[in-house]
Amino acid sequence: MLTAMIDQIAPQFFAIDMAATLDYYRDMLGFTCLGTWQDPPVYAIVARDQQRIHFRCAEPPAPNPDKYADELLDAYVFVADADALYMEYAGRGVEFTRALGDTPWRSREFVVKDCDGRLLAFGAQLE
Repeated sequence: MLTAMIDQIAPQFFAIDMAATLDYYRDMLGFTCLGTWQDPPVYAIVARDQQRIHFRCAEPPAPNPDKYADELLDAYVFVADADALYMEYAGRGVEFTRALGDTPWRSREFVVKDCDGRLLAFGAQLE
C-alpha cells in the first residue's frame, strides 16, 4: 500500500549555452530564474506558476533525424488556459511547431520549439 504522494516532478534538460537558454525561458516563455550554480553557470533552475525546470550544461544526446517529423516531445506541460498562453507566446515571437487546436484525446494544445530544439507541448483538458 502506497502512503507517500509525489507533489511535483521537474525535468532536467541539457543546455549548451546556459545564458542563452535562461534568456529564452525568461523572455520568451515567461519563466523566472530561481538560481544558478558556479560562474559561469553550469546548473540553473527556472520556474513559472510553481512549476520548475532544471538545466545542466552538457552536450545534448545525438540528434534524432525524426524528432520533428514524428513530434517526439521532450515535455508535456498541463495548463489551465491553452488559448491565453498561446496568445502570450505568439506575442513574444515563440516558434510553434504545431498551432493551437483541439485533439482527438480531448485536449486543446500547441507545441513550441525552444532555443535548444526541444519540443514542449502545452495543453488544457477539454470539458
